[in-house]
Amino acid sequence: MIAKRLVVIGASAGGIEALRSVLAGIPDTFPAAICVVLHTSPESPGVLADILNRSGQVPVSQASDKGRLVAGHVYVAPPDHHLLVEPGRVRVVKGPREHRFRPAIDPLFRSAAQVFGPAVIGIVLTGNLDDGTAGLWTIKKLGGIGIVQDPSDAQFSSMPLHALNNVDVDHVVPLSGIAALLVALTADVREERERVAVSRQIDVEVAIAKGESPRAAGLEQLGTPSAYSCPDCHGVLLELEDDGRIRFRCHTGHAYSVESLLAAMNEVIERAIISAVRALEEGSILMQDVATQLTERTRANESQRLLDSSQRAKQQAEAIRQLLLEPNVVPSARE
Repeated sequence: MIAKRLVVIGASAGGIEALRSVLAGIPDTFPAAICVVLHTSPESPGVLADILNRSGQVPVSQASDKGRLVAGHVYVAPPDHHLLVEPGRVRVVKGPREHRFRPAIDPLFRSAAQVFGPAVIGIVLTGNLDDGTAGLWTIKKLGGIGIVQDPSDAQFSSMPLHALNNVDVDHVVPLSGIAALLVALTADVREERERVAVSRQIDVEVAIAKGESPRAAGLEQLGTPSAYSCPDCHGVLLELEDDGRIRFRCHTGHAYSVESLLAAMNEVIERAIISAVRALEEGSILMQDVATQLTERTRANESQRLLDSSQRAKQQAEAIRQLLLEPNVVPSARE
């Protein structure tokens, strides 16, 4: 039976055990479809569906592009692909990364809100940073229900905390209570709430996630150019706003929150530091080797100058290396 209601779940660090706990309590008669995004690396072997399939009664499979969206079934995003929904089917696409991830949680949540409106339930589980917050905000804006794992119960509390701080969620519950809550919410057969009109911004961002050119989709009409460049493609980032909460997108489509942009900036700085240390150390070694050759040729003065320069390069490399011991060269938004 094609699903008329949808549950979307997002998790990151600590997410496998959290997802197993939730699905263990879902009966095989569950009347809604469930779509899951867990942050994984592009090289992941894609065994999440197999792991979750052994967790409970409801069947789990890795989503395939344009497959039917059936009630009582769990669909898992494949590695290095976004999972989205359209009327009656799932989409598996390789759109731009969001928050440095693909799959990312926000694209799934936005598409779910766009298609299902008040008939969608969004859940943010354990994880770092804040993927899922913008998507859960969209679900609530279009009349859906928002659930967040109690941060004190989460293995990693950052994602639940960001969602709570930025979205007027309906339920904050420990992991052990989520399955029972879903069963109760989907058993409610009261008349569906009136659908809310989907905004142009939501349509544009869903289209970008599906791979449409951001410029052709209308991204430039949604934001203003910022002073920052995209850490992925180095294009100008446009600044978007959701009820006072700032986000960023570039013309290639990469998307960031403030937190994920700061994290990406730190990665860029770390790579630059490592590159500088490597260049200084290689220069120091080269100067030592040349100095040895000059000494053998009785050119002691030139040799000593190179040895002095080699020592300075070593000292500079060590001074720069100390920056790597700092947890964040650029402080996070919460510091």
